[in-house]
Parts: sequence; C-alpha cells; structure tokens
Amino acid sequence: MYANSPAESVHALDLEALRDPRITFWTIWNENQLAGCIALKQLDRLHAEIKSMRTPRNLRRRGAARQLLQHLIDEARQRNYSRLSLETGSIKFFEPARDLYRSFGFEYCGPFADYAEDPNSVFMSKVIVSIVPIIPISSTSR
Repeated sequence: MYANSPAESVHALDLEALRDPRITFWTIWNENQLAGCIALKQLDRLHAEIKSMRTPRNLRRRGAARQLLQHLIDEARQRNYSRLSLETGSIKFFEPARDLYRSFGFEYCGPFADYAEDPNSVFMSKVIVSIVPIIPISSTSR
C-alpha cells in the first residue's frame, strides 16, 4: 500500500495488528500458491470493517477476491452484524477494488470508526441482513 498511497493515508494492518482478537483473517489458495487474503475487524456488536483485502498481481481478475468477499459477507451475517464498512484508496490504482465492492452493494459513505476525511481515502458501507434462525411455532389443537 505504501507504493500507491502516502504513508499517512495507509491504513493497512501489520502482522501484529492482525493478531488483535477482534480480527479474523482468511486466505484463499490456488493449489500451493496464495491467491488472496481478507480480514474482518469487529468495530462493535453490530458493525464490522473489511481489512487487508489483497490478491497477488499475477492472480488478479480470476475470482479469488469475489470468493473472499462473499465468504466475509456470509460470515458477517452469521455473526449478526448489521453493517460492513471499509476504507480503500481514492486513486485509479484502487478503482478495480471500488468496482468490486460496488458490485456487492457497497455504497460510498463518510468516515467511520476512527477514520477522518482524507483525499486519499474512500469509505464504503453496506447494510447486511443477518441470518436469524426460524424457530417453528408448534400449535396444538384442543
């Protein structure tokens, strides 16, 4: 991220930050090659943030990012979050990522959590519907 954004606008997590108990990290593999990663950071009981979404340059546009993002959204539903948010870059380099997020229903929004307005950042959010188990009500006739 430092190659594409000024240092003060890089919000990528290092290895130590990824060990935070509020963060869950997933990878996807193509045989023995890492094809991508994504992380989910719990902000509060109902709101989580997408972090650390990456795919290697040589494996981009092959579906790994879509699979990771769908997995993360499904997991957020299972955890009963009602909102997913993210921060990504505003420059052309990040345009494919923004297009991917929009294709999943993410919309532009203002800063959230501890973020501040930054011309190098774009903020997006999506309301998600949690999966609530349906419990059948038994009726008895008298």
